[in-house]
Amino acid sequence: MADVVDAALLLGPTASGKSALAMQLAEKIPLEIVSIDSAQVYRGMDIGTAKPSTADRAAVLHHLIDIRDPADPYSAADFVRDATVAIREIRARGRLPLLVGGTMLYAKALREGLSNLPPADPEIRARIEAEARERGWPVLHAHLAQVDPTTASRLKLNDSQRIQRALEIYETTGVPMSELLGKLPAPTLKLSTVVLRPTDRAQLHDRISQRFDAMLAAGLIEEVRALHTRGDLHADLPSMRSVGYRQAWRFVEGACTFDELRVTGIAATRQLAKRQMTWLRSMPNVTVIEPTSKAALSVLEML
Repeated sequence: MADVVDAALLLGPTASGKSALAMQLAEKIPLEIVSIDSAQVYRGMDIGTAKPSTADRAAVLHHLIDIRDPADPYSAADFVRDATVAIREIRARGRLPLLVGGTMLYAKALREGLSNLPPADPEIRARIEAEARERGWPVLHAHLAQVDPTTASRLKLNDSQRIQRALEIYETTGVPMSELLGKLPAPTLKLSTVVLRPTDRAQLHDRISQRFDAMLAAGLIEEVRALHTRGDLHADLPSMRSVGYRQAWRFVEGACTFDELRVTGIAATRQLAKRQMTWLRSMPNVTVIEPTSKAALSVLEML
């Protein structure tokens, strides 16, 4: 694989066993792991993001973990830039860059190229968030429908993160985001993509429930309470909107009970897995394997 591609991607829904499989592969071929995870980039967010253990990070070099403060945004453009640098450095060391994770927007951007979208504008973003708190996201969705009906038509009324970004782009450029998304540069990396696609949904749901309970037992609430105590973070930040953190933040603020935190956290994680599976089913030019297959590791070695 390392002779014919710049890097390999190992993608799959949350709790499908990507990290464990990557570590098994690292025992057989020289590689370094690049995280494709929009939450693992943040420092101090360890338990809820299922970051690799200290032992795993000591055994295999990992990249794009703990590179941002939770108060700072991190975009798909940031990821493509940072991942490209990491891939080139790893290849220069004669190792295989193995990109592992489940943030499908990042994977798509790396595989297909990224539209020339403007960077985040903190002032505009803060103004949009203030307006949303006052008037509600459905009102802002209605405004988006006037200036960018194509984007609005595919967003739910309360999809705060995407509504905010689309309005921010329009205010910054005067051009609807849907128009800019159609202008993709040609990808510069040759990539091989392996997709873990579980066929037993009930088993995946059980793994998600067990992992969320393990996160709670490991101190997820205490981790979020420490972030909350900082005073400079809030629920509308991309970092705090991450699955698990969003629900734990509400608990820390007294907006829900522990049982509600657990139920909504597991439900949100299952919904995340469902969205990830939808992305993966539409992704072309991939090798699909069943995570529990005994042949999974052999398939990776043979690519």
